[in-house]
Amino acid sequence: MRDDEGHRRITLAEVAQKAGVSLSTVSKVLNGRQDVSPRTRSKVESLLEAHSYRRTTRAAGEAPLIELVFHELDSVWSMELIRGVENLAKAHQASVVLTESGTRHAPSADWIEGVLQRRPIGVVLVFSSLPDEVKQQLGSRSIPFVIIDPAGDPEPDVPSVGSANWAGGVAATRHLIDLQHRRIGIITGPEDILCSLARLDGYRSALGMAGIPVDAALIRFGDFHVEGGYAHALELLALPDRPTAIFAGSDLQALGVLEAARVRGLRVPEDLSVVGYDDVMVARWSSPALTTVHQPLRAMGEEAVQMLLHLRAGEPVVTRLELATSLVVRNSTAPPPENPAAASSLPSARGAV
Repeated sequence: MRDDEGHRRITLAEVAQKAGVSLSTVSKVLNGRQDVSPRTRSKVESLLEAHSYRRTTRAAGEAPLIELVFHELDSVWSMELIRGVENLAKAHQASVVLTESGTRHAPSADWIEGVLQRRPIGVVLVFSSLPDEVKQQLGSRSIPFVIIDPAGDPEPDVPSVGSANWAGGVAATRHLIDLQHRRIGIITGPEDILCSLARLDGYRSALGMAGIPVDAALIRFGDFHVEGGYAHALELLALPDRPTAIFAGSDLQALGVLEAARVRGLRVPEDLSVVGYDDVMVARWSSPALTTVHQPLRAMGEEAVQMLLHLRAGEPVVTRLELATSLVVRNSTAPPPENPAAASSLPSARGAV
């Protein structure tokens, strides 16, 4: 048997011989079985990687399966991605299995054993990355993977789909500046997530272009959830010179900001303007309807599956895909109140953007 370049492929029998184990043991390692000692597993995996072994066929009659991996499944944001993945998977007669595992940065250590047993045609990971050894294990089984909204800056050869987070941060902040806000707070996402930092950079850039100094007291790192938005907004609104507007790094955090404003006796948008991020369904039904940055979550899920299918077929792909974002203006933003205690005395930035 030879590979696409005409080189002879190593057989599993040869791997077994070199490792000094039985063929059935090699098969167990390939299929993620747990009844193999760590030392033997490591030896077999090393040989598979050293000889660039790639599994090329699936068992007859085995249904195509795409695995979608989240570190948590408790938000409307997740549902939009799931719908996108399912849309394209269904169009290609594939099923989707959802897995909740690990942290924002990587699935748990035991995840790889399960995925090798399930043998999906590909894996989509959300807010994640993979250790090198896991990449190698997936590669030897011909299981491609794609990351949606990677937590960190992925390596050039790691396929990923994201959105224009920096541009989204600029658009949200510039909208508030155009309304004449000068004290603009931000509650972005976790400090160790790439999209959170990109949105924060967009916020800073928009302020800089308008000649407005960045005030560190107005910057908070949240968790993308309602509770985080609420807690940080209470802090911002308790400042002696409080912000007249808050840009929340997710719609869920923006809902927390709306509640914090209510608790503080502030009206939105008359006393406080609020901008969210994502444009999930709840944004248009909040009270008031939320001005937000539309992130094409469904399209991101669809593009991730399309990329997987191209990788599966051995076709070239653009490994870094970034989809456009856009501002959706609704009812939660307006010019700031004229109360000098609530607004900054900074000079107008009209015409500076």
